[in-house]
Amino acid sequence: MIQLTDEMKELLYSALADGYTPLVGTASKDGWPQISPKGSVMVYDSETLAYWERSKRSAMDNLAENPKVVIYYNNQATRTRWRFYGTATIHESGAIRDDVMSKTIQAELDRDPELKGVAVLVKVEKVGELSGNILQQRD
Repeated sequence: MIQLTDEMKELLYSALADGYTPLVGTASKDGWPQISPKGSVMVYDSETLAYWERSKRSAMDNLAENPKVVIYYNNQATRTRWRFYGTATIHESGAIRDDVMSKTIQAELDRDPELKGVAVLVKVEKVGELSGNILQQRD
């Protein structure tokens, strides 16, 4: 069962300001990996992460070809290191896009002044630590 915690919600929400921007790992249909910092990663609901995709470059291209992602959070101050594995969906318009945008930290929205970004939801399948220990896994 996946039940993202209050600690995850708090640390991810403040990650950019704290200097611990999460990294989103994607891969093309051919398997070529890509890592991108995403300062807007947030807990969307108890089993879903979200972020505001403003650059619309290779990470978004990869998601269109291969929706499997990993989001890595590494907070050196608290020694908290999580890997969130899941399946992404892109929301280019509509209520989910608007909701994610409304919850996105202002610093990320300021980098997208015309608000041309899209919402990405990641349904989490597994949460692990850097050590390999699995904290949560979907049944």
